[in-house]
Amino acid sequence: MKIFCMTVAVLCAASVGGCGSITRGTTEKMAFLSEPPGAAMTTTKGYACPATPCSLDVERADEFDATFVKPGYQPAVVPVRTKVVGAGAAGMAGNVLAGGLIGVGVDAYTGAALDHTPNPVSVTLVPDALPSAARARRRRGQPGV
Repeated sequence: MKIFCMTVAVLCAASVGGCGSITRGTTEKMAFLSEPPGAAMTTTKGYACPATPCSLDVERADEFDATFVKPGYQPAVVPVRTKVVGAGAAGMAGNVLAGGLIGVGVDAYTGAALDHTPNPVSVTLVPDALPSAARARRRRGQPGV
């Protein structure tokens, strides 16, 4: 009887924590890059970097749009979404096999089974206007370099 009670207690403790939440955590390290570097990056979830390249810990459950801004360049927006990946699916399967329906709920709520895509988030910024030499060549009918 004592062994049975200990086994039940261990299984309950494991299911409450959520397998993916324990093994993968509820945040993910993300990299934000721009060409040229030095763009400010903000997201619709409040994450921000003063200049790229940078990296941030982002909640796994958060989906957002990342906006890159640099003087002299057009702003660029990149949608960042989540998806269930192999390691996250394995954690969810572990919850089901161990009878941890509570763990499945915890992992779903915290996003522990998810990864962000794309990661890294990378953009190539487009200049606001053509350089003056390129404009002059175009006016003269010469091809740009």
